[in-house]
Amino acid sequence: MNIKELVRENIRNIESYSSARDEYTETTANMCFLDANENPFTNGLNRYPDPQQKAVKETLSKIKNISEQSILLGNGSDEVLDLIFRAFCEPNKDEIIILPPTYGMYKVLANINAVGIKEVQLTVGFQPKTQTILLAATKESKILFLCSPNNPTGNSFAKKEVEKLLKQFNGIVVIDEAYIDFSKEESWLQRLEEFPNLIITQTLSKAYGLAGIRLGVCYASKEIIQVLNSIKPPYNINKLTQQKALFQLNDIEKVTDQIKKIKSERKRLAMALKKIPFVEKIYDSDANFLLIKVDDANKRYGQLIKNQIVVRNRTNQPLCKNCLRISIGTPKENQVLITVFKRIASN
Repeated sequence: MNIKELVRENIRNIESYSSARDEYTETTANMCFLDANENPFTNGLNRYPDPQQKAVKETLSKIKNISEQSILLGNGSDEVLDLIFRAFCEPNKDEIIILPPTYGMYKVLANINAVGIKEVQLTVGFQPKTQTILLAATKESKILFLCSPNNPTGNSFAKKEVEKLLKQFNGIVVIDEAYIDFSKEESWLQRLEEFPNLIITQTLSKAYGLAGIRLGVCYASKEIIQVLNSIKPPYNINKLTQQKALFQLNDIEKVTDQIKKIKSERKRLAMALKKIPFVEKIYDSDANFLLIKVDDANKRYGQLIKNQIVVRNRTNQPLCKNCLRISIGTPKENQVLITVFKRIASN
């Protein structure tokens, strides 16, 4: 597969903006920077941040065992996804393929970028209909989005089916692994070099507990990363975000411990909810949330709100009628939820 042929022609030939810090990066204690029109009075934030986030990428490279040249950072995963749209999809011509029920921002970003949307609904077991997807694809189908573990269902897609799509889909395949740290399945990062059309997105918002700093991560071939780098804003990741990300990435033991606790609480919460009479089904989860089917999602959602508990009502999503999505909270928060569910059930 020739990746360059998939890139939009105007992007392929673009002359990217070169910032002052891109042109000169060497620093010494006596260096006098007069190149970026910054306020010269030191306060810790008067200088522009590293436009390539070298320290963060170096740390991620060691943790994930991935080359720094295969990493791009975005202001949240949504910026990463938007860059992918702009790199590969010609407005008012090309389309993407999504597999509902899935993460809603794929559709939002497609609409913002004037890109068509083709939907191939998952099976009742929340797995891709591989052959249907391949038959639905046309030469205008530039990107296939696979959210695995999937949001809102929580399950991972079968590796065999994903591999088939990677090999046979004639476009970019984006595997959104926002929840991979909670999964029993291995990340597709281990096989990144096998598939030149593969892009993997991850985030520091979930397992790393940094939703507030908005830092998304993109892993792909060096060729794809070069294309995305050519169109990203020059200083898209601010200095404070880089500092906080490094602090958390350098405390992997703490992150690992929190992941372990969330997975343990996920199991405890699932066991407790099985005993609630109006809970009809609890779907297996590889994420930090549970999708549960109840007798009446609108009614139960309203009752939880009255008890100051906020969950997501997913009943209007395909295949999710009367389903609630519940994030795994602290042990105390989960116990409050269980207690309220029991009280509601007894009334």
